[in-house]
Amino acid sequence: MAEEDLSLAARNALPDALRVLVKEFPREAWDTDPNFSGLIRFWLARHIGFRQLLGQMQRDVETVLDNGMEPFAYARSLANRGGAFVNELHGHHQIEDHHYFPLLEGLDARVSRGFHLLDADHHEIDALLHRFADAANGVLNQPQGGRGFTDLCAGFKVALDATVPLLDRHLVDEEELVVPVLLKYAPPGLQ
Repeated sequence: MAEEDLSLAARNALPDALRVLVKEFPREAWDTDPNFSGLIRFWLARHIGFRQLLGQMQRDVETVLDNGMEPFAYARSLANRGGAFVNELHGHHQIEDHHYFPLLEGLDARVSRGFHLLDADHHEIDALLHRFADAANGVLNQPQGGRGFTDLCAGFKVALDATVPLLDRHLVDEEELVVPVLLKYAPPGLQ
C-alpha cells in the first residue's frame, strides 16, 4: 500500500491518527479549559496576526490592480506588511522548530510524528516565502506606475494567492496538534 502524501500542498487536514487529542480537546472548548494559558493565547494571536497580514496584503494588491490605490502608497504598504510578514513568520517557525516542537513531541507518542510533519511544512513554507519575497521585491524595485508595475503587482498577487491557503492549512493543523498537547499536559515552562 502506498504511503499517504502528507505534504502541505497535498493534505486537507491532519490524518486521523494525529487528530486524537483534538477530538479530546475540541477547538470550541479551548479557551474555557483550565489549562488554557497565556502562552496558548499569545501563540494563537500570532497565527491570527499572520492571517490578518495576508488578508490585508490581498486587499491592497487587489485595490492597486483596480487603480484604487496610488502606486507609491501601495509600495510603501507592501514593504511594511510584506517585510513584517516574512520576518515574523520566519522567526516564529524557528522558535517552534528549535524550542517548542522538541519539547512537545515527547509528551504524547500518538502525535509525536505530527511535529515532524509540521517541521516539514516549515520547509515547504520557506520555499513559498522565497517566491513571495521575490515577487514583492520585483514590485518594490520597479518604478511605480506604468504597465511593468501593474504586471509585477499581478505576479505578486499570484504568489500571494498561492501562499494564503497553504499557510492557513499549516496554521490550522499546527493549532489542532499543539494546543491540545498543551491543554492535556500543561508542561512546566510552557505556560
